[in-house]
Amino acid sequence: MGMGLVVDYAGVLTDPGAGELFEAIKALRNRGVRTALLSNAPGGGTVTTVLARYFDELVFSGEVGVAKPDARVYLLTAARLGVPVEACVFVDDSRPNVAGAVAAGMVGVHHTTVPGTLAELSVLFSA
Repeated sequence: MGMGLVVDYAGVLTDPGAGELFEAIKALRNRGVRTALLSNAPGGGTVTTVLARYFDELVFSGEVGVAKPDARVYLLTAARLGVPVEACVFVDDSRPNVAGAVAAGMVGVHHTTVPGTLAELSVLFSA
């Protein structure tokens, strides 16, 4: 069974040192982990060109009509990845959004620092 990694944008990938997160995402994707960006933004705009190199799916609340922490947006993202929701790890700096992902069946990682998130991801994806 494949695994999925779902990552928020603002507050996670905009952090100082986020380059290391991008590298980790790329490395996991190269190992066959399906990756998605899940943002409550209205749409991707110009940032999507850069992000498309790291993610299999880009999900923006403004485009799909449902926002975090609504369980439907996590289920939709997992479905787009083709990965069971239980096999997805979700990273966000917002506790309510992480709680929503966990309630929907995902493994939640509350992002506070880049090194902390990298450490959690290395444990969760150690295969």
